[in-house]
Amino acid sequence: GSTDISLDAAGRRQATALGGLLKTFRPGRCYSSPLQRALETAQSVAALLELRVEVDPDLREADFGLWEGKSFEEIERTYPEAVSEWAALAKDFAFPGGECMRDFVKRVRRAADRMATDPADVVLAVTHGGVVRVAICHLLGLPYRNYVLFGMRPASLASIEMFDGKGVLTEINNSCCLPE
Repeated sequence: GSTDISLDAAGRRQATALGGLLKTFRPGRCYSSPLQRALETAQSVAALLELRVEVDPDLREADFGLWEGKSFEEIERTYPEAVSEWAALAKDFAFPGGECMRDFVKRVRRAADRMATDPADVVLAVTHGGVVRVAICHLLGLPYRNYVLFGMRPASLASIEMFDGKGVLTEINNSCCLPE
């Protein structure tokens, strides 16, 4: 969610390890969500790759509003009607007190389009699971509603290769170099 928290010690170790994995890709540009956990990861990785981090507000995670920090069981118990709308992927669903999915998808698409047309051969985006899943759908030409079909582990790599404006998912959830 949009709760702005720092990395813990395990997250910092993962960020350092991720930098080693990303060296093989040789990114020419690094974008990051402005949220601390992503920005700290991006700064750690970018230092190893000798890149400058460019903060992109469109890469921040969805604002889950009143659902932030709650377990799914708590949310289901407290907001059963909203959970039904969310599960049905209602077109105008908005998290109670938070962001409308339509707005979230719109901003992720903007960021994905900018990165897909970036002049760098390889672009690195350090962001969040929901953002990655929506970007995958957009760049692969899938309806955004399919974002629920992809799972993203923390500190893992997803890779999309672009060919004539169309994306091919070549990798997802690569965390092979991360410490336990």
